[in-house]
Amino acid sequence: MVARRTAVFFALSSLFFGGTFVAAKAGLAYFPPLLFVAFRFDVATVIMLAYVGLTTSRADLFPRTRGDIGAILATGVLAIGLTNALLFVGQQYVTSAVASIMYSLNPIMTPIFAAFFLSDERLSARGAAGMGLGLLGVGLVVSPDPANLLGGAVGKGILFVGAIAAALGAVLIRRADSDLSSTVRVAWGLPFAAALCHLLAWTGGESAAAIDWTVEAVAALGYVSVFAGVLAYIAYFGLIDAAGAIRANLIFYVVPVVSTLGGWALLGETIDALAVAGFLTIFAGFAVLGSKSVDLRSLRERLTPDPRLPDDETPVRDEPRGYRSD
Repeated sequence: MVARRTAVFFALSSLFFGGTFVAAKAGLAYFPPLLFVAFRFDVATVIMLAYVGLTTSRADLFPRTRGDIGAILATGVLAIGLTNALLFVGQQYVTSAVASIMYSLNPIMTPIFAAFFLSDERLSARGAAGMGLGLLGVGLVVSPDPANLLGGAVGKGILFVGAIAAALGAVLIRRADSDLSSTVRVAWGLPFAAALCHLLAWTGGESAAAIDWTVEAVAALGYVSVFAGVLAYIAYFGLIDAAGAIRANLIFYVVPVVSTLGGWALLGETIDALAVAGFLTIFAGFAVLGSKSVDLRSLRERLTPDPRLPDDETPVRDEPRGYRSD
């Protein structure tokens, strides 16, 4: 059934993406941060290119237009490469829960860039209010302490820039107007992400000699490469195909919860009350932004099979104008 498949995709993408922050935090004990993310993309590139090579027709596999190239570069350099480089560097200073909360600002930051780069999307008063709540939530999460300015606050600032890079990348992907499927675009973008992170690691003086190749290190690398990389992307893009891009982004409500519970259970992390208040404020910003664009009644109708149709023939409804399913 379509509804059951959608629920599975939602659960898997939330779980895998939420686990990213826990595995990244664990792996940073063994890897320099930029080499960690570079190796992650090396592994994911091989697996993802093999996957699309086996599941995609030759006609749909290769970029053909400038829009395709632009979308691949925006995906690899910004939405995946720079975003994850900043995430792994910033997470050296904060817990996995706080890192996931900062990253969850991605959908809130997107309307800012959409207002500048997309002619059919403008920031409304409702959108401005939602963004204001989101930024207030960031302030509560970051809560910079002048006595510890070079500690957690710097890490949170790096993560905030990473969320900005992700939002800008998403808007530039839409602006490129590519005909490639999102899975194929990610597969081609991953080599650029890997190359960027290797360059940043080399520039930053990181060395493979500093890696402590333990069982735990290999497990962390395997998780962020395969589960939080390839399988998470496949589940997420399957969710987009089944429910649409707007509704698929509801996973950002769940990811910080998964990261918080995972960090508490596996790493012994705690999260203070101010950070919880910040997350709830960010959540309120999501609600304000999404309440107009996500019609809960139509969402329920979309996810509930029509009893008059066979199980595999649930009708597909178009998304609002200005949004793409990739």
